[in-house]
Amino acid sequence: MSEPFLITSEMDNIGIITLNRASKRNSLDEAAIAEIDDYFSNVPSHIRVILMTAEGDHFCAGLDLKEHHDKERSAVDFLRVCQGWHRAFDKIQHGGIPVIACLQGAVVGGGLELASAAHVRIADTSTFFALPEGTRGIFTGGGATVRTAKIISASRMVELMLTGRVLNAQEGERLGLAHYVCNTEDNPKTAYDLGLELARKIATNAVLSNYAIVSSINRIADMASTEGLFAEGLMAAVVQTGGDVQERLSEFVNKKAHKVRPKS
Repeated sequence: MSEPFLITSEMDNIGIITLNRASKRNSLDEAAIAEIDDYFSNVPSHIRVILMTAEGDHFCAGLDLKEHHDKERSAVDFLRVCQGWHRAFDKIQHGGIPVIACLQGAVVGGGLELASAAHVRIADTSTFFALPEGTRGIFTGGGATVRTAKIISASRMVELMLTGRVLNAQEGERLGLAHYVCNTEDNPKTAYDLGLELARKIATNAVLSNYAIVSSINRIADMASTEGLFAEGLMAAVVQTGGDVQERLSEFVNKKAHKVRPKS
């Protein structure tokens, strides 16, 4: 029996999932996608934040091309595979729980599609990003045209796919593929350490507020302005009449809450 693709653990109210196929650069086959779908369909109720990490030198090198080659899928077969990826990654992005991805090495093709579904992305200096589908004679199928293109723009995605150009961690950060770059002079922490630090901070937010942030903002961005403003107002009305709002506002009114200040 093969080892599971995901290793799962918990640290208080933080769920930790680790991609566990380092020998294949954590490439994604049908079984791996099924495990991701299953985990994000059944997240324990006490988990407030999820940290996504990977074994080995690479986060994820994308679609398992050997499986794809060996199965010789028909167009309908592969459409169903793509729909499975879409379902699994939608549960990451829209599941209501913040997901932080700690990146290293290859974040390529389907690996970039997986990372794009996370809400916070932390890269170390070994991280590189690419969409090599054009050079492989294939096309993205795990949601890049929706998720990744929204991050970097459709025009930039076209250029990356046509040329096969590889972006380093700093270039990826400038385009929004990473929110932080670690192991640098300015930020000497590891991606995992910073990810855990941010996870602990995010876990202290109001649960309903976190849910609204990760579930509604991307959906509202897809709406026309009028519908988006209405949806925003509805979400604000729900969140700002939640159970712990008065307590948190009372701390602010009584000058017990932290102040927002620039970094020194």
